[in-house]
Amino acid sequence: MSIALPDYYFRVRENGALVFRVDTEDRNQRLAMNQIAVVNLKKGDIKPHGDRVLSADDLTAIRAWMEGRKALLADREVDDILRTVDHLNLTAQWAQSRASDDQLAQVTDGLLLAMHDLRSTLVRKKADRLSQNHGQDS
Repeated sequence: MSIALPDYYFRVRENGALVFRVDTEDRNQRLAMNQIAVVNLKKGDIKPHGDRVLSADDLTAIRAWMEGRKALLADREVDDILRTVDHLNLTAQWAQSRASDDQLAQVTDGLLLAMHDLRSTLVRKKADRLSQNHGQDS
C-alpha cells in the first residue's frame, strides 16, 4: 500500500518555515528531505538554502503555502480572541459563584487593569471606525 507524499514539506517555525523537497525515489526506498529554502512570513522573504536555485515550481509551491499559512494564522488569531470572550464569561461565573475572598484578592487588580485597557482600546477603535464611516457617508 503506497501513500503519495507531497512534493514539499514545510517545517513551521516562529516567523515562517524551513522548506524541504521530499524525495521518495531513493534506490533504497528511503524518504529523503532536502532543505531548499527558508521562508519569513513577516517579511515575505523566500531565501534559497545554500547555493540552491529555486525552480518556478518551487516558488509557486512556496508562495501558495505562504498565502495559506497567513490565512490560517489570521483565522487562528480571531478564534483565540473568541475563546478569550468565552474565558471572560467563565471567569465572571467563577468570580460570582465559586471564588474565595483570597482568590479574588489575587486576581482582581490584574483583571480590572487588563479589562480597563482592553475596553479603552476597543472603544477608541470603534470610535475611529465610526468616524471613518461617517466621513464616507457624507
